[in-house]
Amino acid sequence: MPSMVVIATTAVPDHLRGALSRWTSEVVPGIFVGSVSARVRDKLWHAVSEVVGNGAAILIHPAATEKGYAIRTA
Repeated sequence: MPSMVVIATTAVPDHLRGALSRWTSEVVPGIFVGSVSARVRDKLWHAVSEVVGNGAAILIHPAATEKGYAIRTA
């Protein structure tokens, strides 16, 4: 079942932004919002963490925690 994700990036390669734009909407530069399955979310995050380089990225997605979400950083 799709769920909302937010990915925020700073100083990442342009090709990564293009890849993220295929599955999400870039609402402001470097902030991507979308509704994807857990499988797609994990594949996107793997791609982000592989090429983030000297930049930075954060992923926020729903999770079964007290707060209701999880945060991943790269």
